Amino acid sequence: MAECQNLFTRVQVRCASYPVAPLPRGSWPRLGKPMISYWLGVIGDAQVGPTYLGAAGVASLICGFIAIEIIGLNMWASVNWDPIQFVRQLPWLALEPPSPAYGLRLPPLAEGGWWIMAGFFLTTSILLWWVRTYRRARALGLGTHVAWAFAAAIWLYLVLGFIRPLLMGSWSEAVPFGIFPHLDWTAALSIRYGNLFYNPFHALSIVFLYGSTLLFAMHGATILAVSRFGGEREVEQIIDRGTAGERAALFWRWTMGFNATMESIHRWAWWFAVLTPLAGGIGILLTGTVVDNWYLWAVKHDFAPIYPQTIPSTGDPARL
Repeated sequence: MAECQNLFTRVQVRCASYPVAPLPRGSWPRLGKPMISYWLGVIGDAQVGPTYLGAAGVASLICGFIAIEIIGLNMWASVNWDPIQFVRQLPWLALEPPSPAYGLRLPPLAEGGWWIMAGFFLTTSILLWWVRTYRRARALGLGTHVAWAFAAAIWLYLVLGFIRPLLMGSWSEAVPFGIFPHLDWTAALSIRYGNLFYNPFHALSIVFLYGSTLLFAMHGATILAVSRFGGEREVEQIIDRGTAGERAALFWRWTMGFNATMESIHRWAWWFAVLTPLAGGIGILLTGTVVDNWYLWAVKHDFAPIYPQTIPSTGDPARL
């Protein structure tokens, strides 16, 4: 029926701004006057603000701004400070790591030093934001599930830009800053080490990635489908199952073959999402440090077939 198709919020209640929870003693004040946004209300909560930053949040934003400035100005300098070319070529511009000749030493700024400096401030910004996430959860009496999910993503980031280059003995193994350049780095890494598709941890990461998108989409769709019965009040229905919870569970049993409660589906989705960067980070960490060629590794462990030689070998042209 038409009334069940509630992909967008049809009725938005306008009232006084939501009273926020009290802050612990010693906290900074919240910033901004609450405002209502119609377009945000179409897909979610219409209220914007107030925002709490605190010392960790302010320091994180400052470090993040410095990192973006270093990256952006280096990219702009690479097109001779031409604003038109900067905008036009932005997806292809990059701030590259030092060359292999420097190993783990600090190079001059123009030869990779800017990359190290940008990486330092960006990493500091991300870690400070993690601290802010953790401390805000504790201050509100919440569980720290969001902080640990964020930590899983930070693990993959650190593997790519710090831990693996450290183990390989060269900053040149790290990822450049840039949109297409970092994609080119990924393709080059796969080719260099015998195709990452044969990396079992990469395969697990993709399984969890696709699995989490499926679970999140199905969960969101299920709750929207039972919202006419109060399904959006999930926390209440976890402890006091009602019409919406019963129908949602029945739907999952009928369509998926197993039960997912209002609580358990969030645990499924959380683990699938968190295991995506965890497994991916392990796969990247093993690449080049333990396994030099993933295809040969897969052939050795009966994970991939040996390709037949259909073209006869002509030998080394230098010896002809």
